Amino acid sequence: TMERYESKHVQILHPARAVYGVLADFNHLTPVVGDKVEGWCATENTCSFKVQGFTVNLQMIEKVEHKLIKVTGADGSPMDFTFWLQLVSAAETDTRMRIVLDVELPMMMKMMVGKKLAGAVDQIAEKIAEGFNSFPAGTTIPK
Repeated sequence: TMERYESKHVQILHPARAVYGVLADFNHLTPVVGDKVEGWCATENTCSFKVQGFTVNLQMIEKVEHKLIKVTGADGSPMDFTFWLQLVSAAETDTRMRIVLDVELPMMMKMMVGKKLAGAVDQIAEKIAEGFNSFPAGTTIPK
């Protein structure tokens, strides 16, 4: 069955268009994760990396400018999942973001990793916000 995990809303002190501009291109992640992730490879809309010997392929399948980026597992993903980053502009330099993950989990897996996944989407959202917020509000975010 498909399970849904939603992160809490995090606050990013930059305009939604700037946040979207960075997140809507996997190439922008290369300087951040390139040396931390095994086998990292990226184009604008796809990326792949290795986790415990498995290759994970991600693909952006839908983008709504300044509001939404939807990503799914591509080519031989070990799991069926989709996640999206939702951005809401609360003010010029106040963007609220949350991550929603839909994942197909067998019952045993759900019992083993369900709570961890719920925590993971919160952590990922927090890390993204921290990354953006390490640049003062109003400054240009380097890509």
